[in-house]
Amino acid sequence: MKIGASAVPHAEILEHIKPQLAKEGINLDIKVFTDYVLPNTQLDEKALDANFFQHEPYLADQNKTRNLKLVKIAAIHIEPFGIYSSKIKKLDELKDGAKVAIPNDATNGGRALALLEKAGLIKLKDGVGISGTVKDIVENKKNIKISEQEAAMLPRTLSEVDLAAINTNFALEAKLVPTKDALLLEDKNSPYANIVVAREDNKNSEALQKLVKALQTDDVKKFINDKYQGAVVPAF
Repeated sequence: MKIGASAVPHAEILEHIKPQLAKEGINLDIKVFTDYVLPNTQLDEKALDANFFQHEPYLADQNKTRNLKLVKIAAIHIEPFGIYSSKIKKLDELKDGAKVAIPNDATNGGRALALLEKAGLIKLKDGVGISGTVKDIVENKKNIKISEQEAAMLPRTLSEVDLAAINTNFALEAKLVPTKDALLLEDKNSPYANIVVAREDNKNSEALQKLVKALQTDDVKKFINDKYQGAVVPAF
């Protein structure tokens, strides 16, 4: 079974269950991706059997914008989204006109803006929730300058901005510890569970059912809690 995944924590979780699946006759071939587009397009093109890197709002956006017909199979974990800085220790130290970087994809960008609103840095139009864009900002008292960048690049540009809203998988890859280094972290009840995704034509396959069963065990729950110390939270 070929499955596309982000390096951290997705591929690490899959590596953990690989021996168990081998005993059940499934050779798990994990393909690591550094972007958020190819794992879906390659799954759609049948170069992959499944992927494990995204949350449901992102999948819905990709299905719509790229005309894909990919489906959620199971929720595995939540990665609380965080705001980071290499220049300040507390959000109230942020100066007027500060540079703030957020992901440039629609769902994670909206999620970042919602977190900035929670931090009291901006106010969005009523009702936009996580669907907000920079055009929906109705109040920006500190006149922060928001730039939209490729999600994977944000840890590398952290030194060039005052704040960056970073997905936890990329934060972990950059050796940031979300529970210690983030100035603000999403609540653990975030609706953004990371999911295993397949196609309509293989979603009910025996191999995928075995994959999900192996992922949703007490052993995997313990592995996630022990390894990531609250930076990744089981969603089952």
